[in-house]
Amino acid sequence: MRTPKPLPLHLVGRPFTLAQALQAGVTRGRTRASDLSTPYRDVRLPHPADVSLIERCRAVTSVTPTSVISHITAAQLHEFRLPFRFLNMQDIHLSKNLGQGRPQRNRVYGHEISLVPTDYAVVRGIPVTSVQRTLLDIAPELTVDELVAVADQIVCAHNRSFGPPKLPLVEISELRSYIDQHRGLRGIRKLVAAMELVRVGSDSAPESQLRLCIQRWALPEFMCNYEIKDAAGTPQVAPDLSCPRYRTCAEYDGGHHFSPEQQSKDHDRNFLTTSLGWHQSVINKHDMGKGGLVAITKIARMLVLGGWDDPANLARRSLLGQLHVRKDIR
Repeated sequence: MRTPKPLPLHLVGRPFTLAQALQAGVTRGRTRASDLSTPYRDVRLPHPADVSLIERCRAVTSVTPTSVISHITAAQLHEFRLPFRFLNMQDIHLSKNLGQGRPQRNRVYGHEISLVPTDYAVVRGIPVTSVQRTLLDIAPELTVDELVAVADQIVCAHNRSFGPPKLPLVEISELRSYIDQHRGLRGIRKLVAAMELVRVGSDSAPESQLRLCIQRWALPEFMCNYEIKDAAGTPQVAPDLSCPRYRTCAEYDGGHHFSPEQQSKDHDRNFLTTSLGWHQSVINKHDMGKGGLVAITKIARMLVLGGWDDPANLARRSLLGQLHVRKDIR
C-alpha cells in the first residue's frame, strides 16, 4: 500500500477544512487518502488522532457560515456542571437563526432557533450561544435538580471577608428576567421550577444536591457560605451550608478533599468551626446515597445539639451499618 505524502505541519493531528488543505498545497487526492477521515462534510481529520471538542467545534463552524455551537455542546464549552451521561457525547449541536435554515451535516444535530445579538458569545474563538441562552436550550434534556445545579453554577458569587471574590457568569436577577422573556418554549416550566430552588453561593453540583435534599426533608433553612464570626466579630470560616439559628453547618467533602494538603486545611476548618461553638456535619458521596438518608440523619443530629426540636424525629433514625466505624453504633 502506498504511503500517503506527509501533511504540512500545521495540519498534523488536528481537524482541518478542505479550503485550508488546498491553500496549504494539499491535493484533492491527498485529502481522500486512507489516513484521513471525514467527520463532517468539507472537514478532514487525521486518523487516528485524539482531537478535543474545541478543535472539532472550530472545524465544523468554520465550514458552516453563520452557524453557532449550541445546546449540550455549548454547555460543554461553557463547562457547565452536566450529568455524566452528556460528558462523552461526540456529535455536535449546531444552530442557525430563524430563516437561515437548519444545519445539515454528518455527526451534527442541526437546529434553527430564534436568536438575538445578546444570545451570541465566543469561547476560545468559537461562536457559541450565550450562557443564558444555552441554559434555555438544554432545559428539556435535564431534570429540575440537574437544572438547579447548572443555574447555581451560573449565578454563583462570593464576596466574603476572606479569600478572593467570585463574580457570577450571569447575575441571578438578570437570569430570571431572561427566562421570563422566553415563556412558552419547550422545557421552560421545568426551568422556572428550578429557578425557585436556585441559590447564590453554591460551589459544586454535590453542594446543590445536598441543599435540595435538606429542603425536601423539611429541615430548618440552610444558607450558602454564611460567615461564622468569632467573639470580636471577625469572620473565621464560611461553611458550604449553615443554619445560624441552631449554630449548625454542613460541609460536602468531594474527591479533591483527599489530598494531604486539603485534608490539613479541612482539619483546621473543622477545629475552627467547633471552637466557635458550631455543630458541623461533614457529608460525602456515600452519605448521599438512597436519597441522602444518612446525610439528613447526620445533619438532624447536629441540629438537635443546637436546640432544634426535631418534630419528625429524623435524628433518632438508626445509622446501624451505615457508618464506616464499629457496626454496633446507632
